[in-house]
Amino acid sequence: MPDSVYKIIELVGSSPVSWEKAAAAAVKQASKTVRDMRIAKITEFDMTLKDGKVESYRVRMKISFKYQGK
Repeated sequence: MPDSVYKIIELVGSSPVSWEKAAAAAVKQASKTVRDMRIAKITEFDMTLKDGKVESYRVRMKISFKYQGK
Protein backbone atom coordinates (compact mmCIF):
# COMPACT_ATOMS: atom_id res chain seq x y z
CA MET A 1 0.00 0.00 0.00
CA PRO A 2 1.50 3.37 -0.99
CA ASP A 3 1.99 6.11 1.59
CA SER A 4 -1.06 8.32 2.06
CA VAL A 5 -1.78 11.64 3.73
CA TYR A 6 -5.17 12.59 5.14
CA LYS A 7 -6.58 15.99 6.05
CA ILE A 8 -9.06 16.46 8.91
CA ILE A 9 -11.83 19.05 9.00
CA GLU A 10 -14.37 19.79 11.73
CA LEU A 11 -18.09 20.05 10.98
CA VAL A 12 -21.25 20.70 12.98
CA GLY A 13 -24.50 19.20 11.74
CA SER A 14 -27.97 19.82 13.10
CA SER A 15 -31.41 18.25 12.79
CA PRO A 16 -34.77 18.72 14.52
CA VAL A 17 -35.18 14.90 14.51
CA SER A 18 -32.08 13.14 15.94
CA TRP A 19 -28.31 13.13 16.39
CA GLU A 20 -28.06 10.48 13.66
CA LYS A 21 -29.82 12.74 11.17
CA ALA A 22 -27.66 15.68 12.26
CA ALA A 23 -24.52 13.66 11.49
CA ALA A 24 -25.94 12.49 8.16
CA ALA A 25 -26.80 16.08 7.20
CA ALA A 26 -23.22 17.22 7.84
CA VAL A 27 -21.76 14.36 5.78
CA LYS A 28 -24.25 14.93 2.95
CA GLN A 29 -23.44 18.64 2.75
CA ALA A 30 -19.67 18.09 2.96
CA SER A 31 -19.80 15.46 0.21
CA LYS A 32 -20.82 18.18 -2.25
CA THR A 33 -17.31 19.67 -2.12
CA VAL A 34 -15.06 17.21 -0.26
CA ARG A 35 -13.93 14.12 -2.15
CA ASP A 36 -12.69 10.80 -0.85
CA MET A 37 -13.97 11.12 2.73
CA ARG A 38 -12.86 8.15 4.80
CA ILE A 39 -13.74 8.42 8.50
CA ALA A 40 -16.10 10.53 10.59
CA LYS A 41 -15.53 10.75 14.35
CA ILE A 42 -18.23 12.30 16.50
CA THR A 43 -16.53 14.45 19.15
CA GLU A 44 -19.52 16.12 20.81
CA PHE A 45 -23.30 15.86 21.07
CA ASP A 46 -25.54 18.71 22.19
CA MET A 47 -29.05 20.08 21.80
CA THR A 48 -30.62 23.48 21.45
CA LEU A 49 -33.59 24.01 23.75
CA LYS A 50 -36.59 26.30 23.59
CA ASP A 51 -39.34 26.61 26.19
CA GLY A 52 -38.10 23.49 27.97
CA LYS A 53 -38.20 21.33 24.83
CA VAL A 54 -35.59 20.07 22.39
CA GLU A 55 -35.47 22.34 19.37
CA SER A 56 -32.63 20.62 17.52
CA TYR A 57 -29.92 17.99 17.90
CA ARG A 58 -26.33 18.89 17.02
CA VAL A 59 -23.19 16.86 16.49
CA ARG A 60 -19.64 18.11 16.19
CA MET A 61 -17.49 15.76 14.12
CA LYS A 62 -14.09 15.41 12.55
CA ILE A 63 -13.98 14.02 9.03
CA SER A 64 -10.84 12.79 7.36
CA PHE A 65 -10.29 12.63 3.63
CA LYS A 66 -7.39 11.72 1.41
CA TYR A 67 -5.22 14.78 0.82
CA GLN A 68 -4.53 15.51 -2.83
CA GLY A 69 -1.75 18.11 -2.62
CA LYS A 70 -0.80 20.17 -5.64
